Amino acid sequence: MGMMGKVMGWLFGGGGGSLVQTVEAFRENSENGAARLSDEKQATLNQFAAEFQGGRRGVFDSVIDGLNRLPRPMLALGTLGLFVSAMVDPVWFSSRMVGVALIPEPLWWLMGAIVSFYFGARYQVKGQEFQRSAAQTVIMAQALAKDQGQEPILAAPVAPGTAFSDNAALAEWQELLRAQ
Repeated sequence: MGMMGKVMGWLFGGGGGSLVQTVEAFRENSENGAARLSDEKQATLNQFAAEFQGGRRGVFDSVIDGLNRLPRPMLALGTLGLFVSAMVDPVWFSSRMVGVALIPEPLWWLMGAIVSFYFGARYQVKGQEFQRSAAQTVIMAQALAKDQGQEPILAAPVAPGTAFSDNAALAEWQELLRAQ
């Protein structure tokens, strides 16, 4: 019995050249992998928690944040208010619209430019954030697929002569994707 105990101890964890250590050279220890994954998830959650705790904000920051949230609701509610005022008092509304008709055209152009730049810049920033997050998702999916030994996920190939063919940078990027 002592001999069997020594052999089993040598094979499954006792000596320096055990079977467990040999197998772990070719396959990850599931328990250790789960512990690393748990630590990684905990570190991610801690990072998110630290990111959203933030310090105490001052009165000025709160006022500016409130002002930044006003233009879109004011435009939407103001437009609805115009419809309501046209129905409640058509004479008052028509006199105001005559006043609006007297505004010179360059002033309308200026107002249109200001509103377009405000909302256009916001739209562009939000669109770029979305594209950046989508690109990061694709990159992470490709890395994950490569780590798991799977075929990496590629963007849909674009045939020559389509919309990207006149853009040299996008055509080169598509060629790089096809080469992978």
